[in-house]
Amino acid sequence: MIVQVCVGSSCHLKGSEEIVELLNNAVAENGLEDEVVLVGSFCVGRCNRIGVTVQVDDDTYTGVTKENFKEFFSEKILSKTIREGG
Repeated sequence: MIVQVCVGSSCHLKGSEEIVELLNNAVAENGLEDEVVLVGSFCVGRCNRIGVTVQVDDDTYTGVTKENFKEFFSEKILSKTIREGG
């Protein structure tokens, strides 16, 4: 699974550095280092007024914040790795 975090100007100002740190920690805590590849990306063209844009494989999600991160990780990353046998 490839998880791409936008680090373009808008998302950077909205906390992309913090989201990257949360992702790194969550991947490690769940032992997903061999299944999840984290990458940075410049603007993916889906800017949102709140939060950061994150792409998980071919799906793009906007508005990821530290407040909704646990729910996002659980629903969009963790559940998919479990379904795929991770």
